[in-house]
Amino acid sequence: MTTRTVRTPRAPLASTALDLLDRSRASLLSACHADTVAERYIEAHLAALRAAAALLAARSRPSRSSQLRSVWEVLPQVAPELTEWAVFFAASAKRRAAFERGSTGPGAREADDLLRQSETFFELVQGGLGLPMTRPLPEFMAVARAT
Repeated sequence: MTTRTVRTPRAPLASTALDLLDRSRASLLSACHADTVAERYIEAHLAALRAAAALLAARSRPSRSSQLRSVWEVLPQVAPELTEWAVFFAASAKRRAAFERGSTGPGAREADDLLRQSETFFELVQGGLGLPMTRPLPEFMAVARAT
């Protein structure tokens, strides 16, 4: 006798989660075409933030708690497999905020690395939501100037 796994159909994703994933992908593309390394860093981080928010929108239930918490604080509770990513992006959030306030921007390599990490994170979120992979980002990024 053979056993087979019965798969129950997955509930459709909420439009909010899909919208956040679309916005995340748009931020990844904006990061690829950014004029400055600070813009690249900021857009790459926003892409990761939006991808994480999409996962939370799809997997979490509304809480009665009135305490505001960062996406990066909540993510490990909803998706423990992404804890290391949450810690990494929480640290980069502080740098992003400094760049948005006009602090000296990151180096080109740091911004490019964050973009690649954000793309990987985006793909992990897509997979975690059971969505097919999208087209990869452009192979070549625009040359960004230091700020």
